[in-house]
Amino acid sequence: MSKSLTVGDLVARLRGALQLEVLAENGGMAREVTTTESASPGLVLAGFVGRFFHQRVQVMGETEVTYLGTLADADRHRVLARFFSYPLPVVFITKGLTPPDGLLAAAGAGGVPVVRSLLKTSEFYKRINPFLEAEFAPSITLHGSLADVFGVGLFFTGRSGIGKSECVLDLVERGHRLVADDLVICTRRGTDVLIGRGHELQRHYMEIRGVGLIDVPAIFGIRAVRQQKRLEVVVELNEWNEGMPVERTGLDVEEATILDVSLPRISVPLNPGKNITVISEVIAMNHLLRYSGVDAARQFNDRLMGRMSQQADVRSYLQDDDE
Repeated sequence: MSKSLTVGDLVARLRGALQLEVLAENGGMAREVTTTESASPGLVLAGFVGRFFHQRVQVMGETEVTYLGTLADADRHRVLARFFSYPLPVVFITKGLTPPDGLLAAAGAGGVPVVRSLLKTSEFYKRINPFLEAEFAPSITLHGSLADVFGVGLFFTGRSGIGKSECVLDLVERGHRLVADDLVICTRRGTDVLIGRGHELQRHYMEIRGVGLIDVPAIFGIRAVRQQKRLEVVVELNEWNEGMPVERTGLDVEEATILDVSLPRISVPLNPGKNITVISEVIAMNHLLRYSGVDAARQFNDRLMGRMSQQADVRSYLQDDDE
């Protein structure tokens, strides 16, 4: 991965959340954490290193500490020397356990920091893994506006000056919530979830052409904004041109791909008198219906095809009736 995080930064940022105590820095606090995963050494201590991913943050729980304590001194020193011969980023010991004899010395020889946590091992994983996933999640900066409309994250895109900010401002006035305007930082969580937020310096300010910058929570209240929201539908605003292709039924759903995640995309042509705010609300509610299994376009098409089939059967019956 191109992103990295030093052990010192990791410890500083999670010291309180993970209840950390540095037992030995060993000159390794500048080592880099480069993966999203933490792991237990497990079978590595027993001698199987064929599947040892030493790049991961190493976590020793009660099982590993107890196992090392059962070994004879010579065997334990040999196991620890082999373990710390790998370029490990850091070793955490959970449950406030005392390091086995020889561990700190072997870590010092390998230049690996050792940090103790008071948390149980399972709780330690629950807290550190989401942090690492968020830290190394792929991200991209998008030009557009993101709003929470009826709980659906609508990302408005289109050429500069087409009216994205004005549309979101109108939605805010109608009780919906602004997430980010003009600049949206989009991060992928897992394989199919996109989270959008605003830049920390620009967040919750909007530029309205002819008016200037406005502070949305100061005008509409803190309930008019939220810090982040999942991107669920891309609303592309386009200028109306005579003869341009326009989706009329909704059967053919277009898609937009952001960070390898496919999202439904709805192209809305703008012409004088069109109430884009109400249309945006309908887009959000229609998405909720589809998410719950109700597809109006598909249902209408099925009804139409069923009626056509019935009429065809009647015509066939009349043609075959000789009386």
